[in-house]
Amino acid sequence: MRRALALCAVAGIASSVFAVPASAKVGYYVIRWDNTGICQVWNEDLQYKPFQWGVSTYKIVSKPLPTFQEASDLQIKMRSERRCTL
Repeated sequence: MRRALALCAVAGIASSVFAVPASAKVGYYVIRWDNTGICQVWNEDLQYKPFQWGVSTYKIVSKPLPTFQEASDLQIKMRSERRCTL
């Protein structure tokens, strides 16, 4: 009986450890277009990636951010540092 209870407790703790990262929703990035230098906030939850063709390619220039506001603030900061043109 004690072994079964201990096994259930360990299984519950292990499943809660794996559930925490899945619930932490992070999906906003700042991307920078190579041909223009324009930075844009991008949401990873969108079904489609930004369309790239020819010289119009982009790079992700930030770490994942949890809110749009934080990503927008970073974009504005990058503009003031002249790392983005718009």
